[in-house]
Amino acid sequence: MLQNVKISTEDNMLVLSATNLDIAITTRIGAQVEEDGEITIPARLLTDFVNSLPDDRIDIKTESDPLMAGLTCQRFEANINGTDSEEFPPIPTVDEGATIKMDPQVLRETVAHVAFAAATEDSRPVLTGIKVEVKGDDFTFAAADGFRLAVYEGKLTEPLPEDMEFIIPAKSMQEVGRLIGSDDTEVEFTITPTGTHALFNIGTVEIVSQLMPGSFPNFRSLIPEENRSSVTVKQEDFMRAVRSAAIFARDGSGIVRLQLLDGEEGGRISISSRAEEMGDNQSEIDGSVEGEVDEESKIAFNNKYLSEVLDVLGDGEIAFEMSTASSPGVVRAVDKDGYTHVVMPMFVQW
Repeated sequence: MLQNVKISTEDNMLVLSATNLDIAITTRIGAQVEEDGEITIPARLLTDFVNSLPDDRIDIKTESDPLMAGLTCQRFEANINGTDSEEFPPIPTVDEGATIKMDPQVLRETVAHVAFAAATEDSRPVLTGIKVEVKGDDFTFAAADGFRLAVYEGKLTEPLPEDMEFIIPAKSMQEVGRLIGSDDTEVEFTITPTGTHALFNIGTVEIVSQLMPGSFPNFRSLIPEENRSSVTVKQEDFMRAVRSAAIFARDGSGIVRLQLLDGEEGGRISISSRAEEMGDNQSEIDGSVEGEVDEESKIAFNNKYLSEVLDVLGDGEIAFEMSTASSPGVVRAVDKDGYTHVVMPMFVQW
């Protein structure tokens, strides 16, 4: 049943709902309803068939014996066997609670910069979620998987009368981010008083997600308070060098080595990798280096973690900060004051 989509009618609208029990999505489409009814049919079969149709009106008619939905568009027809909608899991309702209001593009950018850092394995379930904190009109989203930490801070469109915090599955937030369009319609999400569910209203789409129990780690203690040295470089240059190093890092445990170097025009950073039986690679890019630069200004990371954060930061200048080879490195976007990304180092022989 969880592979099915429920189709029903309500107030001259076609209503489609789907759930995997952790998250439920409902959307409403304008329609000419001649007779009310409801049915559930396989979601993938419906999606693939509708995507193959021409851009024209679709007529949907249900039959009770046998239970099926007939779809007609121009001269294309299909009958899809269905099941009784009473067997479909109930969609949770959120009628009251604290409502957080955010600019849609701010929310989409926040999710894009944070959700990818959440864990994907359930060994520590709480790390598969995003910690959300709200104080007045300030918000903080944080995600970590034990190897990296992403924190995004920003402003709500309206302050909340009371502070609140909760953990929401990263997969739910990724769906929310994916469904936010290019318009500026304010996104509202309501947290139930019991702290069990969150309801997102995005245009004609409603998403209900379970919230996660448990205690999220004290992520602020993982952010280095100060650094020994830093370098500011162009994202495009940094990304190209890391991708080049990643080719050799594939056969070298994914290790990419970074070293800050003095230079006549402000300094530079060396990015290198090697695979014992395949060869090695080294690139240097110019940057603006600050702080101490010596033999200790070197550190190693998993290339995957560097590549993913540089990819979401996009064009612009990147500030990379470090203290020692055994301390976390910090990646920031110069033009995004509210974003901090911490990456744990790998211990290697230089």
